[in-house]
Amino acid sequence: MKNSFYNPAELKKFGFKTIGANVLISRKASIYAPENIEIGSNVRIDDFCILSGKIKIGNFVHIAPYSSLCGAKKGIILEDFVNISRKVEIFAISDDFSGASLTNPTIPDEYKNLLQAPVILKRHSLVGASCIILPGVVLGDGSVVGALSLVKKSTLNWSINAGVPAKKIKNRKKDLLKLEKQFLGNLQK
Repeated sequence: MKNSFYNPAELKKFGFKTIGANVLISRKASIYAPENIEIGSNVRIDDFCILSGKIKIGNFVHIAPYSSLCGAKKGIILEDFVNISRKVEIFAISDDFSGASLTNPTIPDEYKNLLQAPVILKRHSLVGASCIILPGVVLGDGSVVGALSLVKKSTLNWSINAGVPAKKIKNRKKDLLKLEKQFLGNLQK
């Protein structure tokens, strides 16, 4: 399994803006413009993930296979303890689909109307499989998005959300905060 991931010396050669300790990035992941990507410690990025543009990843973050983070210029921030399940797509940039402008990356920007806004996933947020998160969304602390959801608007702290478009279903428990404190305390021993 270890050979499936780049070793620390190989990761250093990528030229990331910053990179912490204990980082596992699959050899099958695609990383574009690593000089714009910051990675904390204890991070795992699995097979067939695509990271491009301005991205900041905190500590204890997992990005599952086939996920795509398109940070563009505005950026994506994944705070500590964020978990992204399989096939999640996060966009800090999107074309205008109304027909008022041309679209796609082969067209110069002056002929397009690009929607660009940062995306932030706060501490302990969790994104279920096959979700799509659009520009400008902030997932509140501890918020969850259920599988197959389309997130067009920001979520409340400690909420469980699902659907197309995603809407709050109920509140999420905060018990994990006690476990976090215990976990981090044990790391310092």
